[in-house]
Formats: sequence, C-alpha cells, structure tokens
Amino acid sequence: MLPWILLDTTEIPGNGGELRLYQRGNDFSIRLMGHGELMSSRMHGSEDALAAQACARLAGGATPRMLIGGLGMGFTLAAALRYLPAGAQVVVAELVPAVVEWNRTRLGALAAGALDDARVTVHLGDVADVLRAGQRAYDTILLDVDNGPEGLTRRQNDWLYNAGGLNAAYAALRPGGVLAVWSAGPDQRFPQRLRAARFAVEELRVHAHGKKGTRHVIWFATRALT
Repeated sequence: MLPWILLDTTEIPGNGGELRLYQRGNDFSIRLMGHGELMSSRMHGSEDALAAQACARLAGGATPRMLIGGLGMGFTLAAALRYLPAGAQVVVAELVPAVVEWNRTRLGALAAGALDDARVTVHLGDVADVLRAGQRAYDTILLDVDNGPEGLTRRQNDWLYNAGGLNAAYAALRPGGVLAVWSAGPDQRFPQRLRAARFAVEELRVHAHGKKGTRHVIWFATRALT
C-alpha cells in the first residue's frame, strides 16, 4: 500500500491548532494535529447531500443567495453549484488562507475548479463575521466549519452553534430561508437550541460514502415566512 505523503501544514487562526494536508495516490486527507482526520477525498457523500438537500429546500427564484461556512475540499461548494441557477450568488467564508490555496492548486481537480465559477465569492475570514453583518441577506446558509455543534478545531466556533450564532443566522436569512448544519454525529440538545432560536427543524442522517458505513447528521432549520 502506498504511504501517505505530507504535502503542507498550516496554523488555524485563533489558536485552533495545526492542519496537515496529505496525499496517497489520488486520495487526499486533511488532518488536525492531535485529533486525526477531519476530511478525506474518499468520503464526501454527506457534504454532497448537505448542498443538494439545501438547494432542494430553496423557495425558488432565479437569483438565490447562499452562504457557505467552511470550504474544506470544495465538495459542498461544487455540489451546490450543480443545483443552483446561473443567476445565483454564493459566498464562501473560509478562515484558513492555506485551505483556499490548497483548493486552487493541489485540490482543485476534486471540486472541478469550483472557486473559478463566476457565481462564487470567497470571504477570507470567520463566517461568524459574515453572519453578524447580514440582515435578511441569504436564502440559505450552509455551516460545515467544524465537526458539528461540539466544536473541535477552535473554541470560537462554539458561538455559531449557541444562541448568539443561531440568532444571527436567523436574522441573516430571508423569510422562509434555510440554515443547514453538518455534523459528524448526533446531538440531542442542538435541535432544542435551533427551536429556541425560532427555527422549524428537520434532522436527516446520511451516509458519509455510498450506502453503507458511517452516517453523518444534517439539520435543516427554516426561518418563518414573516
């Protein structure tokens, strides 16, 4: 079996630790030092589902506006672009500059060069700042910035999944808009926090790859029409 080769390392801003990019043959892996693998090019079924299901819940219209928190390997973005119309606008907020660079270079082919799509704008910074600045600005918001409601990479991410972040997301959505949140596993308390922030909540469990093995969780939280 081919060994994994370390291609690059980078620090996560805000004392979030060190990310490492590895390659083995045609496979890539991003790992968090001391915690193991965060994402892999071999398993992205749930990221694809996050985008596809969020787009399916859009209210319609020729010019939807989407915010994606977390670029990762670009699979969520690429999947969203397959379903969004030509007039859509997608803002991708990515905290780690090296992750954007990896997507433009070593990982670019995985997501078919999604960052080059004219509908896409990259915000290099914390998605929390984008949420705070937006008032009824988005039709859908996709959050895939950590392992889920229990933040792993940096403590500041906890804000996104607590009252402050969820209320900011509600305010940033247009009436009828949808917040979609990816998680590596279930969390019994998180739906309660979503409902406390006035969202109607749906939980979906999807396979990480194919139709077998590990299941990830996606919550779809819909803002009221008024």
